Amino acid sequence: MSDSSPKASVPSELTLRSSKLAGFVFVAFLGTTFASALWLLISGKVQMLAPDLSRDAVLNGEVTHKIAKQLSAASVPQGVADLERGVSWLAFNDTGTRVRAGCTGWLFLTDELRINRNARANAGTKAGVVRDIRQRLAQRGIELLVVVVPDKSRIASAQLCDLRRPAQLLDRAVNWVEGLNAAGVSAVDLASALQPSGAEAFLRTDTHWSETGAAAAAQAIARQVQAMGINATPHKVFEVTVQKPALRAGDLVRLAGLDWLPLAWQPAAQTVAATRFSEKAAEVQGGADLDDLFGDDNLPDVALIGTSFSRNSGFLGFLQQALGATIGDFSRDGGEFSGGANAYFNNPAFKQTPPKLLIWEIPERDLQTPYSEVIEYRPTAPDVSRAAR
Repeated sequence: MSDSSPKASVPSELTLRSSKLAGFVFVAFLGTTFASALWLLISGKVQMLAPDLSRDAVLNGEVTHKIAKQLSAASVPQGVADLERGVSWLAFNDTGTRVRAGCTGWLFLTDELRINRNARANAGTKAGVVRDIRQRLAQRGIELLVVVVPDKSRIASAQLCDLRRPAQLLDRAVNWVEGLNAAGVSAVDLASALQPSGAEAFLRTDTHWSETGAAAAAQAIARQVQAMGINATPHKVFEVTVQKPALRAGDLVRLAGLDWLPLAWQPAAQTVAATRFSEKAAEVQGGADLDDLFGDDNLPDVALIGTSFSRNSGFLGFLQQALGATIGDFSRDGGEFSGGANAYFNNPAFKQTPPKLLIWEIPERDLQTPYSEVIEYRPTAPDVSRAAR
């Protein structure tokens, strides 16, 4: 019987040499990557175990995920990741795991399309935190207004194209806001204010709203403040200047790992004419109290806490213009649900000169995420002189 099995092919000399070279390069890469990661561990720049470590976090892989995320920030892994991201985008129009491409020119944050584990319980926990803080503020004579910024993928849904927003997310902001209102907490979902503008309410390659969206949101909040019977002070008049159109770098391009590419190779940037707000100089009337003009009475009695939405597209300026008064801005980039609140409640400005009204801006995508950063509200004695005004 003849042997009919196929004969193994003999690799060429070029294949043998190139395979050895590839092996050496791969081993060198692994060694360099390991050394950079080891340095991060030795230097203490990576926190192995969180101080509030829980059994649930260990069993669900949150600990290893956090460590891996910190190690990936080493120079070698980061450089290789950037290279991979650039090649994937140029060759396959792939934007990675953190960003999703919708219709032509439109990018969306993956977090907006994700169904969170224990979503309902997480949302309930955060609603309970808000109710508790509202009660604590009320004891000091401070009103609270919660405003929820709807997802870009909800308002600009016409630009999703092949992307799909899970049906489970349809009413999450509506239900959360309605629950707060039923519990006596003033809360508003800004979706109704942004929906008439549709996709124009958001920037194409950025997470945040456009100036059209920011202005509409500011008007809706001002109407709610007026309905609460609050008159923001000190009263100011603002001059508005529209700047020359300029390219607006989108944060989703950075999150996709494409911001290092030449501008022509990145997703098409958007041109924006930014609006600048400036206070008109106040005239001192006869008999005016100079101590009040330059003292404590001239401090804003409305404070704003929140996320980068409050710091983008001139939102603060639009809100101050809508209220006709200056506002104390204590929002924080990357603050999510707890960051801005924690920063403000531990700020001497809150303890020494509490406001009449606190506006708390929260993105919809943060409503159902785990309540990982506990808000530390340390009650102090009420400022009687300020609360009486």
